[in-house]
Amino acid sequence: MSVELARIALDVARRAAELVRGPAAHGVTVAATKSSEVDVVTEADRASEELIRRLIGEQRPDDAFLGEEGDDVAGSTGVRWIVDPIDGTVNFLYGLPQYAVSIAAEVDGTVVAGVVLNAATGTEYVAWLDADARDPGAGTATRDGDAIVVRAPAPLGQRLVGTGFNYDAGLREIQARAMVSLLPRVRDIRRLGSCALDLCHVAEGSLDAYVEEGVNLWDHAAGALVARVAGATTELTVGAGGKHLLMCAPAHGFDEFREAVREAGFLGSDAPLARE
Repeated sequence: MSVELARIALDVARRAAELVRGPAAHGVTVAATKSSEVDVVTEADRASEELIRRLIGEQRPDDAFLGEEGDDVAGSTGVRWIVDPIDGTVNFLYGLPQYAVSIAAEVDGTVVAGVVLNAATGTEYVAWLDADARDPGAGTATRDGDAIVVRAPAPLGQRLVGTGFNYDAGLREIQARAMVSLLPRVRDIRRLGSCALDLCHVAEGSLDAYVEEGVNLWDHAAGALVARVAGATTELTVGAGGKHLLMCAPAHGFDEFREAVREAGFLGSDAPLARE
């Protein structure tokens, strides 16, 4: 089933990315703001999610649906689609080529298939779990059809770390202080603007790790699966600002990275909500 769900997600993501590229080429219209005046929603966000809902509904009308921009829809099949129609909306608004359509499929509470498609470049990250594998995390992760794997082990001081900052000014201050503490201990920091794509960069080895507070399920459901299948560990916990904090790094170096994150002041609790 996971392979079929991944196929549907990829086909739909391609259609949505094509829709998104139209406004990107001819002008982006801001439709509204959400958590703050800098947290924007564009007309393309709404149109992309409407298209995704319709296309998935045509093939699987009884599935549940969770999207960033629309109402939740209950289902009866045990399958739930988790969608971010444009992850990296501010990049999209400014014409920076780091924004993606993110679609994950969850079966009975477990994400089994995910697609993150960079709408600006066309790069496609796809992952699915193997139904009959003994290892519950075993599966396939690809970039444009080629298998990907996390970067080889490296000392903490040689790891490139991705992050993001929340739209709430108070939480940004907390994140900035923690980042100042972490920065001298790693190779460098990158703030690229898309949680979903950052997780895929860990999966393919172009980042060594990722940490961010204030993420939502639609931001990371698909990208985290891609990362885990490629050899990463993810942990969702509570950050110092009281919101969900997500960490991701290759399994072979995750514990050392997590300890550095803790010592830097990112964590609000040592009790993970989920670790995979």
